Amino acid sequence: MSTELHEECGVFGIYSPVQTDAASAVWLGLFALQHRGQESCGIVVNDGGVFRSHKDVGLVSEVFPKARLDRLGRGQIAVGHVRYGTTGASSRMNCQPVEVHHMTGALALAHNGNLTNSAALRRRLEMSGAIFHMTSDTETIAYTITGERLGHPTLEDAVLAAMDVIDGAYSLVMMDKERMVAARDPHGFRPLCYGRRPDGAYIVASESCALSAAGAEMLRDVLPGEILVFDQTGVRSVKTRCQSAPKTLCVFEYIYFARPDSVIDGMPVSEARLRAGRFLAQEHPVGADVVIGVPDSGLEAALGYSQASGIPYETGFVKNKYIGRTFISPGQSSREDKVRIKLNPIGSVVRGKRVVMIDDSIVRGTTCGRIVRLLREAGAAEVHVRISSPPFLHPCFYGTDVDSGDHLVARSHTVGEIAAIIGADSLGYLSLENAARLGCDRTYCTACFSGAYPTDIPEAISKDCLEEGATTLD
Repeated sequence: MSTELHEECGVFGIYSPVQTDAASAVWLGLFALQHRGQESCGIVVNDGGVFRSHKDVGLVSEVFPKARLDRLGRGQIAVGHVRYGTTGASSRMNCQPVEVHHMTGALALAHNGNLTNSAALRRRLEMSGAIFHMTSDTETIAYTITGERLGHPTLEDAVLAAMDVIDGAYSLVMMDKERMVAARDPHGFRPLCYGRRPDGAYIVASESCALSAAGAEMLRDVLPGEILVFDQTGVRSVKTRCQSAPKTLCVFEYIYFARPDSVIDGMPVSEARLRAGRFLAQEHPVGADVVIGVPDSGLEAALGYSQASGIPYETGFVKNKYIGRTFISPGQSSREDKVRIKLNPIGSVVRGKRVVMIDDSIVRGTTCGRIVRLLREAGAAEVHVRISSPPFLHPCFYGTDVDSGDHLVARSHTVGEIAAIIGADSLGYLSLENAARLGCDRTYCTACFSGAYPTDIPEAISKDCLEEGATTLD
């Protein structure tokens, strides 16, 4: 498990009533969603029922140079995906969207989330003769939908039937030869929204920032449990599974995952992070000279802390924008240089001052400790760390890469002990009560903090639960 949290995945789709530059539209959307996954990406274009696709490990800019994008070309429908895997290895074979070519017709599917019953479903499918080529739970979803298509007249009917079988978190965008379908699990763990371009094309994306990037105006969020169908008649909603379960959007979408310019379930992400900072100032006040945030998701929370406390806010770090989250320097086994290359404190801001440093989370504590050390070396007189989330105490089964409670520093240490471990003068976490108040007036999933899971959880599940017997293609 990494010392940092990772993004989950981002999905994107376009349906146009006429042929359009579909590949370029998806490319724009995936760039806007790159923060959600930097392991791999892929695009599948549907041109009159013929699928053209390209998927590989790497960033969008690396996988899709202009020549490659041009070869995907035009079409009426296309779906795309950026991935950070929470089930299945980080390899080429697990790149999405998943494609299935079957007697019921071709299907391309992209998924954000994590199934809680993927291992059991996969065993059942294998016993019926299914052959798996991936170790991702997304292939399990695609095969389940394909099986349901044998007994249902339309793709949306098959998806509706599959929703009675698959459990956990899933926001899906998929296409067959003539329509695009979007679906969100009944709990609404992961975000999904849609909009429309001036030319009449519909866009579906994990976040509203991707709609804007593709030139679309947001219409609304896909409701938890809802299926949307996009075809020549326009867009229609299937709401049979709506209100079948409590709505429990992952609160960490607001704290960390989403881009600050996105709006999720009616709440601007930037406002939610400002709220977190204001709550922190109320819960953990301290005498200090300056408030700084750790880029990127700590910045708005730092501003909120400053507003509520009256302590001046300043930019305390410069972030190297050309270093991805997965960067490892050649021959470098220590993460110390990685932190130094990515973040550099501004000495004139922190030298001789009592500093409040706002970050979004602490996993093992090693990365936070290195950042505190950088501030000490830059001359900070005191460093008071404030975290805009509660302590991680439990694994996540819904798409956040927190798969083992054994690695979480808060499981075995008190707040005071963690402060000593990271070298801070003091440490304060956002309370669980206030974490649940970051968004609009609704309930949220806070299971990684509280251990109160909204669904049944298997006794053992891990990121590598589908890896046994698999052969890597890399």
